[in-house]
Amino acid sequence: MTIATDKRPARWARRSEARPGELVQAALELFVERGYSSTRLDDVAQRAGVSKGTIYLYYGSKEELMRAAIRLAVQPKLQFAEQMMERSDRSTREMLSMIVANWLEDYTRTPGPSRGILKLLVSECRNFPELGTFYVEEVVQRGRGFWLKLLQRGIARGELRAIDPEAYLAVITAPLTFLSIWQHSLGLFEKPSIDARVYMETYLDVLFEGLRQRT
Repeated sequence: MTIATDKRPARWARRSEARPGELVQAALELFVERGYSSTRLDDVAQRAGVSKGTIYLYYGSKEELMRAAIRLAVQPKLQFAEQMMERSDRSTREMLSMIVANWLEDYTRTPGPSRGILKLLVSECRNFPELGTFYVEEVVQRGRGFWLKLLQRGIARGELRAIDPEAYLAVITAPLTFLSIWQHSLGLFEKPSIDARVYMETYLDVLFEGLRQRT
């Protein structure tokens, strides 16, 4: 009598190798779930199904792994926005609407850990200032550059009134920061929760009503 066996590996079974992207994804999940300080490299290795030594083949420390996780979570969205502005001749409102639509599609389709990266950094940056500095240099400053170019472009095309982009920048970006943090903190206990799509549509209406060229 032959007994059939299931040869599929268990989720926790150790694998001989893993791509760097899989290690970063496992780390990102754990950092958001448990916090950066509470996550050990042993935990990341177990989640990825590899030995701890495998992580050191690609990343020299937990901080280096965290930096890679930040890039994984944020860079694709920034690249999409920057490329859209460089290649498109659409109006400022149309362009920003498309960028927001792309962000919303990712936000609603993949409710994964990348959505919680900002809340994680706000929670941890006082204890790990080097990570806060990295995020500001890699993400915040790059995002500021995009917004300044977008506003300057809109003013030059006569679509937006002549404002001081630097003075308006914090006010324009604050609602986006709020939504990202709120949805992964107190928003978890709010009923009904904020509808991200309605929130962003309202944000665009308010933004462009305030910035539009007066006749």
